[in-house]
Amino acid sequence: MPFNRPFKQVDVFTGVPLLGNPVAVVLDGAGLSDAEMQRFANWTNLSETTFVTSPTKEGADYAVRIWTPKSELPFAGHPTLGTAFAVLEAGLAQARNGKLVQECAVGLVELSVPDDWRTSGLSFRLPYYSKAPASDGDVIIAALGGAAVIKDVPVVIDVGPHWVIAQMVSPQAVADLVPDLNAIGAYNLGTGTTGVTVFAEDGNDLIVRSFAPADGLIEDPVCGSGNGAVAAYRLLSGVIKDGSSYTARQGAAMGRDGYVQVRVQGSDIHIGGACVTCVEGVVDI
Repeated sequence: MPFNRPFKQVDVFTGVPLLGNPVAVVLDGAGLSDAEMQRFANWTNLSETTFVTSPTKEGADYAVRIWTPKSELPFAGHPTLGTAFAVLEAGLAQARNGKLVQECAVGLVELSVPDDWRTSGLSFRLPYYSKAPASDGDVIIAALGGAAVIKDVPVVIDVGPHWVIAQMVSPQAVADLVPDLNAIGAYNLGTGTTGVTVFAEDGNDLIVRSFAPADGLIEDPVCGSGNGAVAAYRLLSGVIKDGSSYTARQGAAMGRDGYVQVRVQGSDIHIGGACVTCVEGVVDI
């Protein structure tokens, strides 16, 4: 029997409503089946929808399950920030010594919560990351327009989602990109990867775009895990190091400008940004 569940829709990586990347947050996911969660996530038609539940691991303040329109994810960036923002705003959890701990399928994810989190935003530490060669990388290069616009060989970065990362020759090449989505989708299905994130350096900062057609996301407006994977790629390549920080811009191609704050502390990668609630009410599920 459906009943009212508190709900918020939060725009992430922006302080301006209707920009950035929205996430739907069901603040009481208790008792919902996998099929019910998937059906609701498909209905919202957002890149991700989350369901807050009671934690099962020691040290966690809450637990969350994260769904795309087609499948469940072990971890994702903008849903982590948006869900934490919604949980704090609703008073379901409070930061302890400036920290909040989320439980999800990859384990415990630590978030930093400054005193002015409502305006300055939140950040999370990537739970882990690793690098592997991209099999049949020529397929990805061709899908992105050929070797002339690709600066280096694509690689796969595992941050929970497995993103194929490709550096392009210029910000303009990223902005002008019209990828072969059928080829990318087929590649993702064949290799078990999540999608393709491309980037280019623009001074000290980056311009980024992410595509995951096999998961029902033609283009993700502003992708936290994709930006985390780019940061891991750059750190493992020696381009950035302990103490580095930069801003990644994403979403302009969709009219949804977002800003991702990236910083490196030791070998840890922190991904942050502002959030703003745009919709609040109840849903019957």
